[in-house]
Amino acid sequence: MSEPALDVVEFLLTARTYTDETALDANDLPPRYRRVFWDEKEDVDEGPAGGIERPLVVTETVARQATGVDRPWEAVSGLLFTDRDEFSGRLELTEPEMALSWALERCERERVATNPTLAHAVESADDPPFDVTREEARDQTRPIHADRVWIDALLEEYFDGEDEEDVEMLDLVNVRAPEEIETTLDDLVVTEDQEGEIGKIVTAIENREYLAEIGLREIGKLLFVGPPGTGKTTISRALAHELGLPFVEVKLSMITSQYLGETAKNVERTFEVAKRLSPCILFIDEFDSVAKSRGSDEHAALKRAVNTLLKSIDDISLIRDEVLLIGATNHPDQLDAAAWRRFDEIVNFPKPDREMRADILRVITRQMEIAEFDPDEVATKTTGLTGSDLRMVLREAVLEALTDGRRTLTQADVMDAVSDFEERDNLKNMDMIDGDADAMVAGDGGHDHDHDHSHD
Repeated sequence: MSEPALDVVEFLLTARTYTDETALDANDLPPRYRRVFWDEKEDVDEGPAGGIERPLVVTETVARQATGVDRPWEAVSGLLFTDRDEFSGRLELTEPEMALSWALERCERERVATNPTLAHAVESADDPPFDVTREEARDQTRPIHADRVWIDALLEEYFDGEDEEDVEMLDLVNVRAPEEIETTLDDLVVTEDQEGEIGKIVTAIENREYLAEIGLREIGKLLFVGPPGTGKTTISRALAHELGLPFVEVKLSMITSQYLGETAKNVERTFEVAKRLSPCILFIDEFDSVAKSRGSDEHAALKRAVNTLLKSIDDISLIRDEVLLIGATNHPDQLDAAAWRRFDEIVNFPKPDREMRADILRVITRQMEIAEFDPDEVATKTTGLTGSDLRMVLREAVLEALTDGRRTLTQADVMDAVSDFEERDNLKNMDMIDGDADAMVAGDGGHDHDHDHSHD
């Protein structure tokens, strides 16, 4: 039997089992199924301003959206245990037990282990072909709080849209669901320091209850420090993807560039959004734009904003609120001691050394065709370039080749793009902010750090 038939039968089994077993909740549905069953009616109790309501009704349209099978009924119409209501277009299982046996004969264990509802049905089946538990499957399934529909419903509940300030605040905060983040940690080249910190954070999240029991609540506040383009934002997003957490991103420069008198209130609301979307990652970019060294001539409103920011950082906790806080700055010299003390870990993001630039180039070009490509030669010629810069170099090389009617690059294409980039970079450096030109380079400047390949 074809794979489309198995896809549709799994979906029908999931909908039927979930409808019948009231002990199951939304986290027992795979994300691809939750999306099509989400109901935005406000009287649904299972979610904010919406949820998933029983019974789960499967029409051809719903089955197509959930499985990607163009003609779902055609895929299963020849099976003895399926039926369709001609009037409503509803698809049903006439013999659920037969359908389950049929599916388990064709399913691999790994497939069932990512569908908690189906795993629950297997646990209850007579003589299943493999052991799999609902609990195991739930551990491997992204929770509903990370779904786009759930995030949107929570934001709609918090920001009713009737207040002009609510609309402005939503413009300042960018919230991404894990499914919307394409870059993963496996796509990145990171330093040993960065890899170690990521590992510690993942461990802390997995052991939150234990850390709370022993009183270690002041953990999970990281400050990423390094020049532009060294991957501070990208690693943060990839971490959100890896952990299955919503990613709440705010640029403090945008908050301060609005009405100065509103800055402190906007800071407070940013942290409130993160707490409502928890567990999540709150990423504060351009941290220095508010939390900079405070002088006597500062505007009173900015002083209030700084104090509000520091207090908000004190009041938020990975252990208590399930919010991982990551601040990022290109200008650590502008942060005062009070800001530094709020973070339990400082993570360095230097520019990559030659060896790491070669590794970054290998990662970027994994899906490209390049004749006789020598990343070490390119790395030698690109001292001082960041991962973001290297991506721009390859982009230009690809575009030049396409202009010539070619999809296969040559080493010469890449080296020409390096030369072109250097010319543009020299023009940019004519107006460079003091300090950027001398930003430290991992390895090249005596440091044993590496670097990831993506941009901030």
